[in-house]
Amino acid sequence: MVAAKPLHEGLFSWPTEIPNLIGSQCLDCGEYAFPKQNSCRACSGQNMTSADLGNAGNLWTWTVQSFMPKTPYHTHETQETFTPYGVGYIEMACGLKVESRLRENSPELLKIGMPMKLEIITVRTDDEGSDLLTFQFCAAEEQS
Repeated sequence: MVAAKPLHEGLFSWPTEIPNLIGSQCLDCGEYAFPKQNSCRACSGQNMTSADLGNAGNLWTWTVQSFMPKTPYHTHETQETFTPYGVGYIEMACGLKVESRLRENSPELLKIGMPMKLEIITVRTDDEGSDLLTFQFCAAEEQS
């Protein structure tokens, strides 16, 4: 069995059958943030708490990235094997817009406002043989 671990701790609940993004919420003004923050970007308050942001939202805007991701998000792809991928903002139920890699990478498959679902993916394998995990969103109706 291959070991797996998040590329960055604290971004999503894991391991769990249904992962959710983890952010923070200001208890003074209600502002949400992702990733977790120690202070509020809206009111500068320090009264922050962990917030479950859920695992679904709507595509707010998107583009296709046609260059390889940089460290620490690089994969094992080479210039010859690289496949462009979608990047977008997902508007979560709380109103926060989260930047994310998208499974879909074609203008024909991406529509502003479409429902999206969180999924956990392997970015690459580290030197110890562990799969490094991150999140992306995909079209909700296409996720298995």
